[in-house]
Amino acid sequence: MSEWIDVGTVDDVPLLGSRVVQAPSGDIAVFKAADGTLFALRDRCPHKGGPLSQGIVHGHSVTCPLHNWVISLASGEAQGADQGCAHRIPLRIEGSRILLAASALMARAA
Repeated sequence: MSEWIDVGTVDDVPLLGSRVVQAPSGDIAVFKAADGTLFALRDRCPHKGGPLSQGIVHGHSVTCPLHNWVISLASGEAQGADQGCAHRIPLRIEGSRILLAASALMARAA
């Protein structure tokens, strides 16, 4: 098995939005910030499991649509007084293709 799995193109992810990638370990959300930076996190808020992919992207953060927790896209850590982590998925870009770490897609979410 390859160490990286191609999940689409950079253009498949809308600016200030996300695209969901279904994986055996659970859904992964790939986000694109206003500056074009891409991030990948498990699509579950650490608070109550809300779908981060449906949240509002601002700066390098996303706000969960359920209870307004702000999650860092770079680290997956909750911001402010909130505590918890949406696991970050290693991502790299080759040309215009988005590649996610195969091991993270197969490993069961904690």
